[in-house]
Amino acid sequence: MSFPASPSQLSHRAAFTRRRALGALLALPAAGLLAACSGAATAVGRISQGALEPLAAGVPAGTAIKVGDPSIKVALELSGLLKDLDGFTVEFANISGGPQTTEAFRANALDVGSVADIPPIHATWTGLDVRIIAAGYRQDAVNHPIYELGVAPGAGVAKLEDLRGRKIAYSPGQAQGALVLRILDKAGLRQEDVKLVELPSTGDAYATALASRQVDAAPLGGVQIKRYLAKYKADGGSTIRHGLRDDPSLLYSPAKVLADPAKAAALAAYAKVWGKAQRWIEDHPAEWLDGYYVKDQGLSRQDGQYLIDATGRRDLPTSWTEAIARHQDTIDLLSREQKKPQLQAVDLYDTRFEAIAGDAFASAGKAGAA
Repeated sequence: MSFPASPSQLSHRAAFTRRRALGALLALPAAGLLAACSGAATAVGRISQGALEPLAAGVPAGTAIKVGDPSIKVALELSGLLKDLDGFTVEFANISGGPQTTEAFRANALDVGSVADIPPIHATWTGLDVRIIAAGYRQDAVNHPIYELGVAPGAGVAKLEDLRGRKIAYSPGQAQGALVLRILDKAGLRQEDVKLVELPSTGDAYATALASRQVDAAPLGGVQIKRYLAKYKADGGSTIRHGLRDDPSLLYSPAKVLADPAKAAALAAYAKVWGKAQRWIEDHPAEWLDGYYVKDQGLSRQDGQYLIDATGRRDLPTSWTEAIARHQDTIDLLSREQKKPQLQAVDLYDTRFEAIAGDAFASAGKAGAA
């Protein structure tokens, strides 16, 4: 693997800003801009799966890809797996999450990003042709949720059915927003039965909204669950387990990138090392705690260990059949509740990549056990 610039230059390039992406959007012709921004639009001129060439056996010399996958970058450095990317150029960008990743795709500033299951759906609805190339989950997903439903002090919500008439934080284009709709569906409630308050789900925005009673309930993820309870439990703040799967972790790319045989080959190599990295993280919790959560993210050891324990064991399947079926259920719900066009989940997956990450994950586990 080669890096074509100094660390300071890479850091500068990694700091891709929303302003730059939006500037690229504004430069689009009017018709393209409408397709990009309209919630009712779907991708125009989608590249069919059959039009994509079989993956090449090797990556052509001179190939370069830009990757938005910050946590895996650290895992590759800690594990020594960076050497598996030798032979082509990988530039890591400090970009994550659906909105930033999709904007970077539109600006041709990124070739692959790491997200949950909602961004590929919304990208397609806004006219961007994208495909999933790797998928990871949690083995015991219901008992190891990413999110819990935070309840404001004094809100009087002890179970999901108590949400009727309450104010709920809602981010329609992100995983948290889809989870809210799924929670309502499980509780037998409709959007009209509650008040959805659109709020960005960044940082501690939801925890702050709960504490100030701006909302009565909001999905809290990761260490925000622990911190919210530590700070507000004495005042009556609480969380509720929703009992649903919320665990997808995906890599996705623009279809036009995947139609480039050289980049597709490089992304296949990256999907393979991504699978190995997932196994290394699971098998080396002490190193991951110290190297990522403490040194890279600046968390306390207690918070880092909390996140490791909350994740449980990983599942990287070699078949996407069940995952696609679950994704279709989510699409159907969002299509109905957000008045969006119907999509076929299978069309969001590049099946050439189906077994790559899962096979690498399984092989790395066998090698470690030998």
